[in-house]
Amino acid sequence: MIPLNALRTFDAAARYESFSQAATELNVTHTAVSHQIRKIEDWLGTALFRREGRTVRLTGTGHALRKRTEGIFAELADIERHFRVRGRRDTFVIGCIPSIASHWLVPNINAFTKTHPAVDVQVMYAGMNERLSESTYDALITPNDDAATNIISTPLLSRVTYPVCSPEYLKKNGPFHTSEALISVDLLHDETRDGWQDWFRTAGVTPDATPADSLQGPVFQDFNLLVVSAIAGHGVALCPVDVYRTELERGDLIVISDHAINLDMHYRLF
Repeated sequence: MIPLNALRTFDAAARYESFSQAATELNVTHTAVSHQIRKIEDWLGTALFRREGRTVRLTGTGHALRKRTEGIFAELADIERHFRVRGRRDTFVIGCIPSIASHWLVPNINAFTKTHPAVDVQVMYAGMNERLSESTYDALITPNDDAATNIISTPLLSRVTYPVCSPEYLKKNGPFHTSEALISVDLLHDETRDGWQDWFRTAGVTPDATPADSLQGPVFQDFNLLVVSAIAGHGVALCPVDVYRTELERGDLIVISDHAINLDMHYRLF
């Protein structure tokens, strides 16, 4: 049989006609998506996507397969939703993106379990693009919105994001008195380089001053790994300070610029 994981990857890539967006939804790397697509194309003996520069487009076979996988995964989701709910007994299932789960939810969940000892709490990692209206969670913590009319959304934590680094890195490479000064530092990236591009743009640093090769640096799929790298002194990371307040107060990380992005954005509880 066709590997189910490869089919799931194809379904996401076909829905967006984008390997990058599929990688974000599935919480994997762009390379992992490409590998799964090649696997299923080799298995079927035909191309499912046309590569057009940095974009991809479905072939005729790809469109035909997408129509089939759309129904298959909708049915599987319905089966999962139906039987998981039937089998649940006083269980509160929380879906949460990994960075918030480890740095906010888990450290604070003890207060809830003490107040409600009869409730079995399950914490599950959720993808960035998951929606409560399309899931089996009782609650979901994510940075993205949910357009469903019956979903209640509450701002939980601010996403205001500043550049941070370790005291050792600042002592060795700083000080950084201007936004332009950060062009030459070791930049650490969360999944893509879009965050730093946005930071430099909103800081008024022109594209000519920030050529593409200046934004090179390691890209981390898990934000927790990014923060570990910053604390270890490997470079400068963009960090939502509300989430990593403990590391900042402890002095593991230092905010090195007054310029922030994501000013009006929040991690939200649904």
